[in-house]
Amino acid sequence: MKKILSLFMSLILCLCITSACQNSSESELHVLIWSDYIKPELVEKFRQIHKCRVIVDTFDSNESMYAKIKLGAGGYDLIFPSNYFMDIMSQQGMLQPVDTSLVENVKNLDPEYVKRADPALLKYGIPYMVSSAGIAYRTDKVTDFEPSWGIFGKSEYKGRMTMLNDLRETIGAALNYLGYSANTVNPTEIEEAKNLLIKWKQNLAKFESEQYKAGIASAEYLIINGYNGDTLQVIREHPKVNFVYPKEGVTIVMDFMVLPKDAPNKEMAYKFMNYLLDADVTAENMAFTFFFSPNKAAYSKLPKELRDNKILFLPHDVLEKAELIRYLGEEGLMYNKAWDDIKAS
Repeated sequence: MKKILSLFMSLILCLCITSACQNSSESELHVLIWSDYIKPELVEKFRQIHKCRVIVDTFDSNESMYAKIKLGAGGYDLIFPSNYFMDIMSQQGMLQPVDTSLVENVKNLDPEYVKRADPALLKYGIPYMVSSAGIAYRTDKVTDFEPSWGIFGKSEYKGRMTMLNDLRETIGAALNYLGYSANTVNPTEIEEAKNLLIKWKQNLAKFESEQYKAGIASAEYLIINGYNGDTLQVIREHPKVNFVYPKEGVTIVMDFMVLPKDAPNKEMAYKFMNYLLDADVTAENMAFTFFFSPNKAAYSKLPKELRDNKILFLPHDVLEKAELIRYLGEEGLMYNKAWDDIKAS
């Protein structure tokens, strides 16, 4: 009977501790982040170190993340938007400035990448990851490949190619091919890019941002427009897939760690940001996600095959030409209109 009573009391104690942790804002951290963008074991280590509960929600597009927050989903302490949506959110008063003095490991950031961000954005967030889209193809099926966005104009691969279902990335690719900036607000240039994409669309299976990894792995698709990190994950298992950065230029996107205006647990959010910028943590995270973190202190800690990887680390000539996708304000509506026309064609 004593053993049963002791067991019962222990169970009650555990429930009370768990309940206290779950109900105390001081011991909970609520995070909204891209899917598959952090190694789960690293989250667990943080939980153990700081004796707190980390609740991770995910999103698959900036648009869905923005809509969720805009429509009143509160309670998040840390969000990971891309730079051009972070710009929108900061201008609309949805974010609060970050105090980098509370994030000691910000010193690890690579100035080569930080300098590419708008200084105004650095007041509201800290860089987390950088991604770039290029072209992946099956080396065993495509023998005449050339590293150009123009590959999507080749009718011999009709129905076996995809481009991203992302208006800025995809219109940006067409603009780069035409020799224009991916951030142009010239109506004539955007119209030219729209008409080019309408032609390329005839050769595409679809605009696709989710299943292209499985498609290129199985050879359902022979040529795809996809992100470098995603494709590295595929190449690990399928060496007949290769990835290149088109010669005309590419866009890059920088994802930031930001504090929502009403973040209830800023103290723990700052601790989490500092933790993620630790060189060892960053290296482990990059080796898991295959996405690039601009953390200079972490580079030497990566496995050799990643330190020398020209897909993960943009070659200098590619980086010099690369454009960070920027928020264009009201003028950006021209891209929305062009995208609607492309999808409807």
